[in-house]
Amino acid sequence: MIPDKAPKEDVFHGSEDLKKEAHITSFENYKELYMKSIENPDEFWGDVAKDFFWKTKHTGQFLDYNFDVTKGEIFVKCMEGASTNISYNLLDRNVHERKLGDKVAFYWEGNEPGDELTVTYRELLQRVCQFANVLKSQGVKKGDRVSIYMPMVVELVVAMLACARIGAVHSIVRRSLPSSLFLPLIRSDGFYRGDKLINLKLLADEALQKCRDKGFPIEKCIMLKHLSKEAEETSLGSQSPPAKRSCPDLQQEKQTGRVKKTRPVPQVPWNPEVDLCWHALVRGASDECEPEWCGSEDPLFILYTSGSTGKPKGVLHTVSGYMLYTAATFKLVFDYQLDDVYWCTADIGWITGHSYITYGPLANGATSVLFEGLPTYPDVSRMWEIVDKYHVTKFYTAPTAIRLLMKYGSEPVQKYKRESLKVLGTVGEPINPEAWQWYYNVVGERRCPIVDTFWQTETGGHVLTPLPAATPMKPGSATFPFFGVVPAILNESGEELEGPSEGYLVFKQPWPGVMRTVYGNHQRFETTYFKKFPGYYVTGDGCRRDKDGYYWITGRIDDMLNVSGHLLSTAEVESALVEHEAVAEAAVVGRPHPVKGESLYCFVTLADGVTYNRTLEAELKKQVREKIGAIATPDYIQNAPALPKTRSGKIMRRVLRKIACDERDLGDISTLADSSVVEQLFQNRCCTAV
Repeated sequence: MIPDKAPKEDVFHGSEDLKKEAHITSFENYKELYMKSIENPDEFWGDVAKDFFWKTKHTGQFLDYNFDVTKGEIFVKCMEGASTNISYNLLDRNVHERKLGDKVAFYWEGNEPGDELTVTYRELLQRVCQFANVLKSQGVKKGDRVSIYMPMVVELVVAMLACARIGAVHSIVRRSLPSSLFLPLIRSDGFYRGDKLINLKLLADEALQKCRDKGFPIEKCIMLKHLSKEAEETSLGSQSPPAKRSCPDLQQEKQTGRVKKTRPVPQVPWNPEVDLCWHALVRGASDECEPEWCGSEDPLFILYTSGSTGKPKGVLHTVSGYMLYTAATFKLVFDYQLDDVYWCTADIGWITGHSYITYGPLANGATSVLFEGLPTYPDVSRMWEIVDKYHVTKFYTAPTAIRLLMKYGSEPVQKYKRESLKVLGTVGEPINPEAWQWYYNVVGERRCPIVDTFWQTETGGHVLTPLPAATPMKPGSATFPFFGVVPAILNESGEELEGPSEGYLVFKQPWPGVMRTVYGNHQRFETTYFKKFPGYYVTGDGCRRDKDGYYWITGRIDDMLNVSGHLLSTAEVESALVEHEAVAEAAVVGRPHPVKGESLYCFVTLADGVTYNRTLEAELKKQVREKIGAIATPDYIQNAPALPKTRSGKIMRRVLRKIACDERDLGDISTLADSSVVEQLFQNRCCTAV
């Protein structure tokens, strides 16, 4: 469980100034509240629920569940009998009860410097009501499913909350449209990602045709003209004042001397029988819309995640439990205060964006930065420029982005002051200690604690994480469980391991925000998460617990390699590789071996200006051998100018396994940010061991 006292050596602490204003001020404070959340969850989560509006109160047990498939169907229910509306709690409550109407909800920062938008809570409420009325005018009603395919614009948040306001279930997709979504598709003409034009309309039309071919036509498509001139000339609705937007064709940037480029807009084929214009529909819509009161366990959204097999799973989250959990984790993990400016760099299309750009921050009345662009465009200082521009205090990004920026050194970071920063966070994969140290020392200047958060699409929110002022941090460790979460480590036989150990990471009981099912396939839900070890939720991740009780995620169980009878963590090998100053990023997968069973196939992305050669190969092999042991010596090392990643920055290791084995059947790769990377890696792949 949790140690009596946190260690005092080889750890990093939050500052005394941070502790003065923190919600959780010490490790002792954390432990006391944690025990309450485990021993009396009804009271703990009931206190959280008091901050929200409930049309009707819940009856019976606050949290009811069965995690044991041998005792019947798996289920989780939170606040059964209660009714509420999450859009009302995020918007109306903040505007009317908390008097935050004039507070900025989002600073939108476009791909091009100088393209910006400011939206207050009052404006956001008006726009959500307008679009909710648009959806109702198109026949959308409670329980209907609506697909959303949009870039990182404020209208994406509007569409999500408009669905939630009328009780419709939103599903944000990246490219493949699930054929089970019957009603409207909300989409955009396109967007720029750096210099690259992404024509969303054409991509969506291709996906829609596939749906029609399968007999699942989507009859109506509402399209936002994000890049076209109409988007510049109209507000999101004539009945609300236009938000500040600065978007001239040419603009000299005072801070950087950059000149904003003129961009061509995408060619947009228009089908008047299907396509409807967002701007035209919104102009005539009222900015008042009564919320639809939803039951606690009514579905809120479906989010498709590919999984290790490549066959997408529709993860279903429900209203009340998800709202409570994202609100609580956002408030406590980032130690949110009312004057903070928060920035999560994730894409809203992934669970991080759902939980920690939209629902969690808005539930707390937070001001957030919403960023459309890339961390390296138009130069590698972009993120730190934005931090200074909006005086960002809490910053949340992926280890992938940190390692990408590391290879350019500290100078681009130090061009900007970053004095406003108080807390740094990481998400998406375990952060290697070297990246953690660079993030802490260079970006945060040794004054900002790092909250290294472990969680999944399925968990809804953080499950293992430090708390900024309370948890002594160890670089690379997710530290301890969040409130209400009870982790355990199991061996292959399903036996719980005590003390320092390594094995399967599982959870013994639910928390309010955990997924409820795989949409349309509850049997797959039970098989994937509960059948391997009855009585436990199985994360699919390996985990190590050290002598101080700290948890270290070792990577997906699928990424554990069996080399000559020895189990090796790919994350451990990757960490050893990136310790070499020439390596910016590494990914390790297994390749079948006739003698050893599996061999290590390593992809390395080099730091800027470094040349790949045999001498470097030998150095890397030696480094891994010295750090881990001879058994971990790489058999293959491939120079990888880039790695296949999702838009959220996760490396798609199942694709790398295919490349290592020269297998061209890749399954679903629609979530890749840049599919051209794959062919380049196939061409450069290693044929013989180095």
